[in-house]
Amino acid sequence: MLTVAVTGATGAQGGATARALLAAGHRVRALTRRPDAPAATALRTLGAEIRHADFDDRASLDAALTGADALFGVTTPFGTDTDTEVRQGRALVDAAAAARLGHVVLTSAAHADRGTGIPHYESKYVIERHLRTSGVPWTVIAPAAFMDNHAGGWALEGLRENTFGWPMPADRPITLIPAADIGAFAALVMGRREEFSGSRIDIASDTCTPAQIAAVLATATGRPVTHHEVPLQYVRAHSADLAAMFEYFNTHGLDVDVAGLRRAYPEVGWHTFAQWASAQDWPRLLTEPASEGTPA
Repeated sequence: MLTVAVTGATGAQGGATARALLAAGHRVRALTRRPDAPAATALRTLGAEIRHADFDDRASLDAALTGADALFGVTTPFGTDTDTEVRQGRALVDAAAAARLGHVVLTSAAHADRGTGIPHYESKYVIERHLRTSGVPWTVIAPAAFMDNHAGGWALEGLRENTFGWPMPADRPITLIPAADIGAFAALVMGRREEFSGSRIDIASDTCTPAQIAAVLATATGRPVTHHEVPLQYVRAHSADLAAMFEYFNTHGLDVDVAGLRRAYPEVGWHTFAQWASAQDWPRLLTEPASEGTPA
């Protein structure tokens, strides 16, 4: 049994990882800036220890990591910027090294090591490189596009109008993964440190085209959903970062060996997009205010 510190524990990836680790019998130290948040309370009910930690407060990181065996680290520029993400990511890695942790599992982004030019992929790769030189045993897991974003933000707003608006052609495939599978894979990696130490692994659960995604969403929601290709210039007017990401998806793709992952790690219980979609509470989602979301 390990004691694993989990950053972003009240978010999608961190929360899914905390739940998967608890289910696997590990002790979870959930790190959050808001220990009184409902998501933190839910994890406490499941058996997690809740600790206050702030990436910009090194003393809080040192205190939260003391006595832990391993760390699951997640960083994001959304809500701040990529410079802030890099600074905070380096601080987290440095704190992990100072605490002499036995393993750090960092979540990044699929293809972030390929010179994509996507700002929030490049910032993650800077943190990856810093981790590699930290002296701490490490593994990088790099998820593909998030299925969960299809239940919020742009996608949910479009579904209310029976439209799946996405900045990709109908027949361009993209690899996808839900937060639950990221958490399950992270927990597997934590439990098999020697096998995964020093590895970087792109992960995804399914491959779909936008036309296929629209068809699945139509079945899951009971609505006549059709795909509409949103012009990249529209995305660019809102976010140059996200426009660069979709431009990369359209020109290079986001290939991940889904079949190979399913063969090698069946215990993860990889979900297809149809399985994920059928499990969502669409009547509630389609009537409540849309949540903020990013498309990958």
